[in-house]
This record gives sequence, C-alpha cells and structure tokens, in this order.
Amino acid sequence: MAYKKIESYDDEVTSSLAKNYESSLMLLGENPQREGLLKTPERMAKAMQYLTQGYSLDAKAILNSAKFTEEVSEMVIVKDIELYSMCEHHMLPFFGKAHVAYIPNGYITGLSKIARVVDVYSRRLQVQERLTHQILSAIKETLNPYGVAVVIEASHLCMMMRGVSKQNSVTTTSAFFGEFEKNETRSEFLKLISAKLH
Repeated sequence: MAYKKIESYDDEVTSSLAKNYESSLMLLGENPQREGLLKTPERMAKAMQYLTQGYSLDAKAILNSAKFTEEVSEMVIVKDIELYSMCEHHMLPFFGKAHVAYIPNGYITGLSKIARVVDVYSRRLQVQERLTHQILSAIKETLNPYGVAVVIEASHLCMMMRGVSKQNSVTTTSAFFGEFEKNETRSEFLKLISAKLH
C-alpha cells in the first residue's frame, strides 16, 4: 500500500537532524562537502521523519473514522499487508507482511484502515514483537471484537547485513486474543493464511 507523502517537514527538526547527520558522515571518514554528499544530510533528515511519522498518527482514530455498526460475526482477514519498519536496536530496516484478522462484535471497520494501523505502528522505531501486540491492542480496544489475531513475517537487515549475516532468515511473530485463543479458531485462521507462511 502506498503511504501518504509528508506534505511539509518541520524546518527546525530537519535542520537539526541534518547537522547531526553531517557530523556522523565526518566521523565515519567521509567528506560531507563532496558533490555526492552535499544534500545527503538533508535527505537523511527528511527520510527519517518520513520513516518515523507513525509517532504523530493515532491508530484508534483511524479505526474510528470508518467504524460501522454491522450484525456480522464471521472472521474478517486482511492478509499480505506490506510493512516496512526500523529496528530500534541498530536503526536498520526490517520488512515483510502482516496478516490481521478479527471477529466482529457489532462493529466493523474499513478494510484499508486495518492496513493503515499496521503502518501507524511500523513507521516507528520498533521491535517486531511489540509491533505485533500494538496492532492487536488497537483493534481490540477500538472495535471490541470477539477476537483478534495478528501474524507478522519479516526479514531484518540487522541479521542479514551484519552480525550473523543470515540472508534468508525470516522472523515470525503472532498474537491472539479472545476467540483466537481457542485452538479451533486459531487453526482456521492459520490455515487460511498458511499458503503465505514459510
């Protein structure tokens, strides 16, 4: 899903970040005054504001903006939601897909809002385990459903590019609430997304 472009950046924040990035480049042995790096500190400053814009977004408000009364209680699944986030330990990206399901209890929300909730929490400095539970909690607290399930599969550049350098590793995390804590319901959900799981 395309993420909404930031229309304007905070000039003061951009300037402060750019100065820090310029210092970082020098500490790494680079010359920030050479042609290819002249605008890099500013680009990095804007990129980081873009990649962490989730701090200024409210997942519950997003869900409530398209919350509808509906007497259905069948499982709703939105799977293969692309996500891109930044590991808070090394500030390197991790990316993958989220599979989210809920069982309505009088309320449903727009399907695109589920994907936006994933974006709200992934566009922050994160760990995958916390991200999984934050998505679940937002849906649970806003829609009060019978159950919520979240599974995330992601590849972490902090594992692929450095350290153990395991290029093909995928991390899977899951969180379940309510009806999904029952084996039968959880198994149905996992079966429905199993073609996408490794």
